[in-house]
Amino acid sequence: MKYFFLTDGWRVGRVWASDGLWNETAWRRRPDIQRINLCLVQASEKLWLYQVEEVVLTVEVIPIPDQSEVARTAIGQVVLKRLLSAEQIIDRLNVAEAMCQLTNIQSVVQ
Repeated sequence: MKYFFLTDGWRVGRVWASDGLWNETAWRRRPDIQRINLCLVQASEKLWLYQVEEVVLTVEVIPIPDQSEVARTAIGQVVLKRLLSAEQIIDRLNVAEAMCQLTNIQSVVQ
């Protein structure tokens, strides 16, 4: 798996694999990209951790149009070409000052 951080108000656009732009017809499915319930807060901005399958090489992210403040101040799109490994994510989390907020303690205790 590979990972990347994405701020609130942005979403995934196009996706590329080794053979080019992801083709849902050829692959017969969408790329496996999932938001993990873990985020970093940096300068009052939430950066959510996303997990993406190994075959994905590049991810385009774009602002969500109905997020008015983000859409007005954001650039049109960003292409993420350097996705992170699990080790790089752990290193990033290790150096971050972290505070854990749990809404459901039972999910951790079980």
